Amino acid sequence: MSEDDAMLYENPFEYVKKHVLPEREKVRDEREQKYWWIHRRPAPDARVVVANFTRFIVTPRVAKHRLFIWLPSTVVPDCRLHTIAREDDYFFGVLHSRIHELWALRMGTSLEGRPRYTPSTPFETFPFPYPPGTEDQDAPEGRAIADAAKKLVTLRDNWLNPEGATPADLKARTLTNLYNARPAWLDTAHRKLDEAVFAAYGWQPNLSDDAVLAALLALKRECSLTPAPSLASALTPK
Repeated sequence: MSEDDAMLYENPFEYVKKHVLPEREKVRDEREQKYWWIHRRPAPDARVVVANFTRFIVTPRVAKHRLFIWLPSTVVPDCRLHTIAREDDYFFGVLHSRIHELWALRMGTSLEGRPRYTPSTPFETFPFPYPPGTEDQDAPEGRAIADAAKKLVTLRDNWLNPEGATPADLKARTLTNLYNARPAWLDTAHRKLDEAVFAAYGWQPNLSDDAVLAALLALKRECSLTPAPSLASALTPK
């Protein structure tokens, strides 16, 4: 994208001009100085992988809350995000379940007291209810997870962007603020998602955190699972 084309996106362009340009003027790389409005590492391989997708999943590398969101395939994710090359609601739902969150907290690391999500531990070691790529998303269990995940996303999106909201109101409506407040409707949406994911594992949803972790570890020992799709470096800007 040329600088003239970039200027057409007024607000993003002014933001980059204010925050990125001063930093680019300090670097020695001639290309980074000349094309200061372009992402430093555009990750072309990542674009190839998701080229046929309409969306993909991202999660912050470090965050107070383990959140997963959708991004359109036209977006190059920020370097602070991990990218997961899936576009189905089923997979999104499993990742956003209590089961996966517990595993991520136990297997991951932390930075300044905030959980860190790393590809090699929370994601690639996680025993999914079905080996990735073999799941039957038309089965009742898969549909239940997908439906609950879609409901969660719809409710969150409606809260983030309510009709008639002012710019000041929208500025305060972030996912972090939402999960800090944790309203009853959000708890209910997550509970229904958790129930669907627990059912796919064949477990009771009232298992304690320790019991869930023990069951996951047992599942890893008992099953020879197909490795989860890697969060390859090609998909994650560095």
